Amino acid sequence: MQDFSILNRIFCGIIAFIFCTLTIHAQPITGIWKGKMGNSKVELKLIRKGDSLIGTSYYYDSKTNYRRYTVKGYFDDQNNDVIWWDDLLLESNSTIHQQPLLAVVDFNCPGEGIMKLDGKSSGKEDERKEKRELHLVKGNTAPVFPDEWDFLIENYAYGMAHPEMVDSIEQYAFHSEPEPEPVTTVHPSDKKVETNVTINQSSPVAAPSLIPPFKETNEERFTARKKILQQVIPIKGDSIELKFYDNAEIDGDSIAVFLNGHLLKEHILLAEEAYIIKISIADLQADNELVMVAENLGTIPPNTSLMVAIVEDKRYEAHLQSSEGSSALVRLVKP
Repeated sequence: MQDFSILNRIFCGIIAFIFCTLTIHAQPITGIWKGKMGNSKVELKLIRKGDSLIGTSYYYDSKTNYRRYTVKGYFDDQNNDVIWWDDLLLESNSTIHQQPLLAVVDFNCPGEGIMKLDGKSSGKEDERKEKRELHLVKGNTAPVFPDEWDFLIENYAYGMAHPEMVDSIEQYAFHSEPEPEPVTTVHPSDKKVETNVTINQSSPVAAPSLIPPFKETNEERFTARKKILQQVIPIKGDSIELKFYDNAEIDGDSIAVFLNGHLLKEHILLAEEAYIIKISIADLQADNELVMVAENLGTIPPNTSLMVAIVEDKRYEAHLQSSEGSSALVRLVKP
């Protein structure tokens, strides 16, 4: 009888595991998530768009005391890692001094019909990286803050079949105009020359005449200029490959790249062919800051570049812009 009881518990456990696995894949991460970040109440609305996530986040005490941000992020359904961050502040009807957040969480199913996001959050641009516990549950109740995403959340299958509707709602929700057609003058090339520091260069360093005399060092520029977060990229595997191109007309833009406060490479001339840097992921921290510092503004200010990051079999693009007053910041985060 005891053996039967043990077998029964094992069987029930297997059934629960299978149900949980099927539930995770059947019910997408798209939905309304509610819970707490530290002592703050949070309502998070996520819409899956390919491997990316979009939506809105609310931090609130009540329906009349809240802050609302647009949300961007990524979801890896192979290991259920989720990274999302607050992008633009849309509304501030609040006395809450809630700074925009970056969250790294795990999408899990601890029991029948229960879905959770558990992990850590920190200030998106907080150099101290103070981590706070974040626990959200996917709710079946009405949202505290109804908005334009509710239709897609309630009609997920319809939205998947009509991606143009997702784009339309995204443009409306983010208060943005449709993006212009991308410039097609850049044709990325993978050719590269290996060096003994795992930095590859497909074209020679710019001739001195293309780089104006520096009145200050790149280290001084890095320290003095404001760093503006423009992208967050999840990293895993053995290495990450970074490819830098000019993002518009080739006009002599040159940059320096810093990793976690240290100069990685300088005098990079942005051109049609990629300037390639490879970085071992084992050498990186859990949360890393990659900063692009403009050495000049070319003939057509500001200094703009396209950075393509290859992480295992995935490709991430970041359109970076820097000037004499600011530098472009990309965070590389290990889930």
